[in-house]
Amino acid sequence: MTHWPQNVGILALEVYIPNTYVCHKDLEQFDGASTGKYTIGLGQQGMGFCSDIEDICSLSLTAVHGLIERHGIKYTDIGHLQVGTETLLDKSKSVKTVLMQLFQRHGNSDVEGVDCINACYGGTAALFNAVNWIESSSWDGRYAVVVAADIAVYASGPARPTGGAGAIAMLVGPNAVLSIDRGMRCTHMEHVYDFYKPDLSSEYPRVNGQLSIKCFLRALDITYKGYKAKALKLTGKKIDMTHFDYIAFHSPYCKLVQKSFARLAYQDYLSGEEDPTDPLHAFRSVVEDESYLDKDLERAFLKHSQAQFNQRTEPTLVIPKNVGNMYTATLYSCLASLFLSKTSDDLLSKRIGAFSYGSGLAATMYSFTVTSDLDQLRTFEKSLEHLKTHLSDRIKVEPALFESLMKEREITHHLPNRTPSYSPTQLCPGTYHILHVDEEHRRSYSRTSLLDTLTQPSNHHSDCAPHYCPHM
Repeated sequence: MTHWPQNVGILALEVYIPNTYVCHKDLEQFDGASTGKYTIGLGQQGMGFCSDIEDICSLSLTAVHGLIERHGIKYTDIGHLQVGTETLLDKSKSVKTVLMQLFQRHGNSDVEGVDCINACYGGTAALFNAVNWIESSSWDGRYAVVVAADIAVYASGPARPTGGAGAIAMLVGPNAVLSIDRGMRCTHMEHVYDFYKPDLSSEYPRVNGQLSIKCFLRALDITYKGYKAKALKLTGKKIDMTHFDYIAFHSPYCKLVQKSFARLAYQDYLSGEEDPTDPLHAFRSVVEDESYLDKDLERAFLKHSQAQFNQRTEPTLVIPKNVGNMYTATLYSCLASLFLSKTSDDLLSKRIGAFSYGSGLAATMYSFTVTSDLDQLRTFEKSLEHLKTHLSDRIKVEPALFESLMKEREITHHLPNRTPSYSPTQLCPGTYHILHVDEEHRRSYSRTSLLDTLTQPSNHHSDCAPHYCPHM
């Protein structure tokens, strides 16, 4: 259908990473954990976190304003805005409505979309909705913006090192740098209590760790098989992992990503020709339901797939390793990581597989094709270069202070009539933060180091930023 807008997907990414982090090696010592439990066992190096001065709305404001500012976009050029998050502040009012303050200052209230909620899958649901809007009769020629943002915090204990925080804003439109492959995605959804948040007064989830891993890998199996079936139907060719030049996964922790890659290798092995002399042949007889927690199988295919993992997925883990689980934003931080690891020449016209998972559960396997326009690709790559400096320049917080800040956040995060105790001087320039929460739970925000708050119109425009024109 040639009347559809072509190559719809991601034109630009803005990544917000908190300015404070705690080192996993230090956490191991502080927690009295065995050496390597977090760094090798989880595959993590550092965990970004937010104090009591930041919340999901401030993270999202920072990401959206940063996207607009860095890329010289006009607020009036945006007609659709959706937020994917599971970090709820209100059972009724969406984060998107808070973001509308930015648009109202520029006279644009005609912006469709609200929030998408289902654990870590919400960002992907919002992205698909934005793409569908552009490919529909509802599209008016303007861009869509998708925000994926979360603050992942756990109660003190073994799950706490798998936390993280961050936000990503995506500019979505035709002729994208990362276009979503049409007809090449498979979704699996079902009802399961692997991870959920029934206590609305707490930020902490209920987690069944073993069940969650099994659900994750089973959803990966189902969606990968479905993706391959759709690829065969569309192209007439049987595919395997080599169909993808790179593969990005939702990353609760990086060791699970490596296990996920190994799982795809296992699926490819099962669909290949049998060779009774192959040392892996015995694993063909493992019952599927038992295979998810079979350690011998896992170790065998981790070894079998190591070289491919290093080539196709390891480059996507720069941000997840150093920031941790950003929930809805994590998969898209993997895309950003790829551009920090590889050059435009490496990525030109490549295909990137993507697996999105949200507990409860919802999952999709889909893919992007990278543009063949080298100049456009280099502009995209250059816009992310600042993240390398930011990751190395963040404030490292000792575990004892981290625990104290987490305790204060636990006590105050839903309280009315408060002013945050954490100093905004510890935040990066251009970061939104909570100014005050009044007695009616209404929150006001300000932006650091720039003469620009939510009550003052911004005249800032970057003359050197790449300019995008609406596709009318």
